[in-house]
Amino acid sequence: MVNALEAKPLMKNAISSAVLTTALLLLASPAALAMAVGDDGSHGQGNSLAAGGSPSISSKASARRVITRTRRTRTGLDEPALRSSAALVVDESTASVLFSKHADVVTPIASITKLMTALVVLEANQPLNQTIEITRDDQTLNKRTVSRLTVGTELSRGDLLHLALMSSENRAANALGRNYPGGLAACVAAMNAKARALGMTTAHFVEPTGLSSDNVASPEDLAKLVIAASQNTAIQTYSTDSRYMVPVGRHMLEFRNTDSLVSNPSWNIVVQKTGYIAEAGKCLVMKAIIEGRAVVIVLLDSVGKQSRVADARRIKKWMEAHLSAETPRLAARRV
Repeated sequence: MVNALEAKPLMKNAISSAVLTTALLLLASPAALAMAVGDDGSHGQGNSLAAGGSPSISSKASARRVITRTRRTRTGLDEPALRSSAALVVDESTASVLFSKHADVVTPIASITKLMTALVVLEANQPLNQTIEITRDDQTLNKRTVSRLTVGTELSRGDLLHLALMSSENRAANALGRNYPGGLAACVAAMNAKARALGMTTAHFVEPTGLSSDNVASPEDLAKLVIAASQNTAIQTYSTDSRYMVPVGRHMLEFRNTDSLVSNPSWNIVVQKTGYIAEAGKCLVMKAIIEGRAVVIVLLDSVGKQSRVADARRIKKWMEAHLSAETPRLAARRV
């Protein structure tokens, strides 16, 4: 059996949602999963959940109890030992699922929500230079949060998008939703409609910030969201900027990216988003170029303050090690 990492990379910039959906449906098949990771079904717990019906948020408790350890598949490929309860790694150009762990389990997604908020706001084609005021409606959200955007702050729609994606600013995201054509309810409706259009069958949104644990999706569906978001140049730019300054009151305030990897020169990140609420744990999604391949990484409910970043590094190191190891072997086959 040829390992997914041995497949010849196809230099494409995008993948249709239909192709990715096909790949993920194959992953959901127990037979296909056995072929991909071995007869022991070491990544198949999510599929056993699916066999009894659609996975639910309650499945996350069982996912937490799984002891993550390095395993060896029939292909001889060591798998990264991750601390995230659910994870998915997809080679976008070939739609190959390189790694999967509870990828069909539906769970709260926290501020990963803001990728969808940004998508529908940008698709509404409202002026990015239009001024929007932060109001008490943006202050009184359903969770206590810290924000430096005081009530009365006026920023452009573009600045609010920048802060929502880069610094995960909740008041910025809520203000964007309030000022969507038709208001907040229309924005949420557009988010759910966009999810359906992308084939995100497990996704559901109730507000634009991610503070509600009722905003849910599976890693499989979040991979589709990341791919869609990565096609938008504004989302690319805003989400990967390391720092940005905006006027708040009489002062210029600097905001920084919640993902430290964007400042690491060894990473080539196309789009990214972090997230955290207690119900979701630490989350991180991204599309990055690794060894010349466009790779989508989804990490949910990671244990520990820095574990989501550490897991991303483990995946990158894992891919680099095995791809570099395969290069001489592939070259020898051509001789």
